[in-house]
Amino acid sequence: MARNLLKNPSGEEQMEYWELIENGGSQWRVEEMPGDCGHDFGDDGIKTYFATSFEACLKRQVVDLVAEGYSPEDLDTQPAVTVEDWYCGRTDCGCTYQLTVCLLDENQEELVKFQPDQVTLDPDSDDCSWKQVTHTFSEYGEGLRFLSFEHGGQDTRFWDGWFGVRVTGSSVTVEL
Repeated sequence: MARNLLKNPSGEEQMEYWELIENGGSQWRVEEMPGDCGHDFGDDGIKTYFATSFEACLKRQVVDLVAEGYSPEDLDTQPAVTVEDWYCGRTDCGCTYQLTVCLLDENQEELVKFQPDQVTLDPDSDDCSWKQVTHTFSEYGEGLRFLSFEHGGQDTRFWDGWFGVRVTGSSVTVEL
């Protein structure tokens, strides 16, 4: 079983290991499941999530794959790299969610990017329960050394507080 290379994927250690790219509104916050107007996650091991606010909240981790124990030779065989993220909205306020994952070379230049369309959750037309996004990179060429994982969003009603998208259970695995 491949190990998750992201540190603190669900907020157990507050914002530790995450670089705050955007920290708008009332800023990022960690809350306990299921939270106000929220949904249970379904995995008893995940007890917390990151909550966004009324202005853009984006956070990122850059994983140094060589420092994590992968040799350049192994990485040049283009192993499958799988990313996963979970997001949900509140039942009382709409929100947006976005994800960008980039495979990077030794100079942290982009080799390939996964960036699905931004998602808007509306409690009037969606149950806003936890949803999974997953992607596996393959055949991306030689040179992979780093990976950038960035996600976040905000609420759509600009309410003060933490009414934006919630994220948890993020993971990056390399299949060797």
